Amino acid sequence: MRIHALLLSTLLPAAATAQDVPIILETITLDAGLSPIEVQAYGRANTVLTAEEISSKGVRNVQDALRAVPGLAVSSSGASNTQLRIRGAEGNHTLILIDGVRAAAGDSEYFLSGLDIANIDRIEVLRGPQSVFFGADASAGVVNIITRQPATGSEAGGAVEIGNGWAASAYASTRGDRGGVALNLSARDDKGYDHSGTPGGEADGIRRKAVSLSFDHRLTEALTAGVMLRRADEEYDYDDESWTASTAGEYVVDAAGQADRDETAGQVWLEIGQPGGRLSHRLSYDRTDFALSQSNGTRTEARTDIWKYRGIFGLDGAYDTARQTLSIGAERRRDENSITTSQNRRSNSAIIEYRGSFADALDLQLGLRHDDNEIFKDATTWSLGLSYALPNAPVRIHASAGTGVVNPTYSEQFGGFGYIGNPDLKPEENRGFDIGVETEFLGGRGLIDVTYFHEKLENEISFNGLPLPDGTNYLNLSGTSTRRGVEMAAQLQASDRLSFGASYTYLDAKAPDGQVETRRPRHTLGLTAAYLFAEGRGSVSGELLHVAGNYDTQFFGSFATEELDDYTLVNVAGGYDLTERVRLTGRVKNLFDADYTEVFGYATQGRTAYLGLEARW
Repeated sequence: MRIHALLLSTLLPAAATAQDVPIILETITLDAGLSPIEVQAYGRANTVLTAEEISSKGVRNVQDALRAVPGLAVSSSGASNTQLRIRGAEGNHTLILIDGVRAAAGDSEYFLSGLDIANIDRIEVLRGPQSVFFGADASAGVVNIITRQPATGSEAGGAVEIGNGWAASAYASTRGDRGGVALNLSARDDKGYDHSGTPGGEADGIRRKAVSLSFDHRLTEALTAGVMLRRADEEYDYDDESWTASTAGEYVVDAAGQADRDETAGQVWLEIGQPGGRLSHRLSYDRTDFALSQSNGTRTEARTDIWKYRGIFGLDGAYDTARQTLSIGAERRRDENSITTSQNRRSNSAIIEYRGSFADALDLQLGLRHDDNEIFKDATTWSLGLSYALPNAPVRIHASAGTGVVNPTYSEQFGGFGYIGNPDLKPEENRGFDIGVETEFLGGRGLIDVTYFHEKLENEISFNGLPLPDGTNYLNLSGTSTRRGVEMAAQLQASDRLSFGASYTYLDAKAPDGQVETRRPRHTLGLTAAYLFAEGRGSVSGELLHVAGNYDTQFFGSFATEELDDYTLVNVAGGYDLTERVRLTGRVKNLFDADYTEVFGYATQGRTAYLGLEARW
């Protein structure tokens, strides 16, 4: 018996079904290979956050939506600078996509700041080495943020919110027999808080505007074309750091720093596939441009261009319904960065993937990739995934193994911001495996998934604030960095009105010398609960996040590694349908005004309340 994907929704936004009837959602697919794949057939550990789940928790930016996802560590140096780490890896080992296109450019990581959840349809989190399908910057995993796409017919809506500033968003879409178009708009002026924590210090805010447009049209029975464009402009405030501090309270200094950040991304694609045919082709061109200037300093710019081809062949039937498929892919990628305009990076890649489904129980995915790099050593990576549903039992076993690579960033190789790069750095190499069990309980009203993972990293790149013997500030560490742990997710529909959710991550991440890796908490626990009232028109929910065993570096004096205090956060949210088309919302972030820190010396936001309206028509 195949278990249905996302059997339960942790926080239901509308009236649930009766207590004795399992809640079965529509089939969910992941963009986790050369073509989409059903969640239940996918062997790798993953999490899908739907728009309803995110909204019901009362969060309004992507980093807050991800804080309780198993296997993820979220650390913020103020609200304008947030890194994601999957399974104890570094931030630049996680690839962040928006509608399948890289959010960052120039072979560097994407720092989350004001990326709003407005008009997001879902967020897919893929854990474990993903370089085979996504390239050298997906060694630890992928976060794919998918915006609202046009549904059949026409629809539109919007939302406004006040509280420590204001926010507004709107969307409009239409889809007919031959194609569709969707427009998403959002703006937020977040007054922020003082990142230094200085009494009477100036608040550091974020002002962001974003627009995205997607369009697709079926030109003939077999030929479809499409385009996606995204543009975001952001201004944010930040404080300074003092290298002569003697205490944590002196390290972050209240200042009037301001940055401007511009993001532009797009994709043009063409797909050829006859309905019922054995073969499908897809050709696309992706481009991402990124620019950042801080306090009127030198403007840094980066750009990434990728040409991609995907071909899918059904070995035993039509490509879209075959139980066995063979896919091939080719990529040509070019990165450039203003740090060093003479060192543009180019690579050509070839990919092959086999998928098989057998006896409605066993699903297999096998992938292989070869990167022909112009600057770095060529790399070959592989990926294996297995999913097995036990016969006559509500249990699914999933397992995977694979390898990944991460090329040095431009800063690590060529320096910048006063530091000396190391042109002799080697790419980092990751290999790992995981195995997990997913099972229903209480007659299908509950679902639990537990996964064990173990990964090893060679040639880890390390930064040293003082010049090394070779005169640089970066080096490849000798030996192996190890990361292992357990991820757990559980959901329960206790009644037709009450639901619960839980997540937990245990992580043991060590550098080659046995020292604990920083900004990777050992324990992260998330608990959620939601209650519906007034025949489903109203809802109230709560979320608790507990983090323990987190370490960071004291960037002054002895540069020692310090353990940060454990902390517990509680957020609450609610909503009520005033009419069939208008909903009143409210939320309180950090309900008990906890004083905590995620990054050494940086303050975090205290209790803040928000009130909003949502409309659709």
